[in-house]
Amino acid sequence: MDNIFIHIPERVRQIIFVLILISCIVFSIEPPIALLSGIIIALLIGNPFIKYNKKATTILLQVSIVCLGFNVNLQHALEAGASGFVFTISTIAVTLACGYFIGKKLKIDNTISFLISNGTAICGGSAIAAVAPLVRANEQQMSVALGTIFILNSVALFIFPTLGHWLGFNDVQFGTWCAIAIHDTSSVVGAAKQYSANALQIATTIKLERALWIIPISLATAYFQKKKHIESNLKIKIPYFIFLFILAIIINTYFPITYQLSGHTPYELLYMFGKKGLVVTLFLIGSGLSIKNIKSVGFKPILQGVLLWLIIGVSSLLVIKNFL
Repeated sequence: MDNIFIHIPERVRQIIFVLILISCIVFSIEPPIALLSGIIIALLIGNPFIKYNKKATTILLQVSIVCLGFNVNLQHALEAGASGFVFTISTIAVTLACGYFIGKKLKIDNTISFLISNGTAICGGSAIAAVAPLVRANEQQMSVALGTIFILNSVALFIFPTLGHWLGFNDVQFGTWCAIAIHDTSSVVGAAKQYSANALQIATTIKLERALWIIPISLATAYFQKKKHIESNLKIKIPYFIFLFILAIIINTYFPITYQLSGHTPYELLYMFGKKGLVVTLFLIGSGLSIKNIKSVGFKPILQGVLLWLIIGVSSLLVIKNFL
């Protein structure tokens, strides 16, 4: 049985689904809530539009990623990463390597393990959203990976400021630690904002630089996927949306627009659309699950996420404490 209640009329199921979908668009719903809402819908009544779900999710996901590029300033990101380039690439490499070995040891689905590792290494849900189409991740795999990341993000938002004060971190140390050890940018901003204005500025700048690693990681993923399946003649889609993401960053950096529409520049509106698009995408991803799918996954992906989080959190903490 794929859901709990199966006797609800089809028309009622469609109305409920559409109303919640509209709520994700109209109201300020956080990504974890959107994902959870989709999962609840899937378990209680099922997705009445399931045959359109995969295509809608794929298109909206890629469009949203491109729109997020309009919030990235290339010059600022490169300046932020210049001094900490070795530290940044080291933490990313260590996280991806540890994620691979932990996934193998726990016998986790390769795709889920890869998504969780990327989300932990770079920038949470955005990184997962970028590489998921390249490895042909299905809704179940994406939902598990995103759910794991968002759970840890929620925990980090509350405990990091307290830990920072307890450890005696100054603003630079805490801002750097937030940007490296917390997955999603929104949670980085939330935690650093509780600490100080200076910590917030440092955290967002470093996180911005880390977000750029979505580009080489995505291109490398596409290359190795193509190489892996070349003998079987399996077509690997070229990630054109990543090139559009790069184009959006370049346009935002070198072709600024000052006039505003409803208090926002066109680039800000596109970025807001990208954020909202990701929220709707998460709802759709969650709504594509079933009880059978969830049971088949188990607790191991969450364990992998926790172990990776501890590795990157503790190791970066020790480096920051001793060298910053």
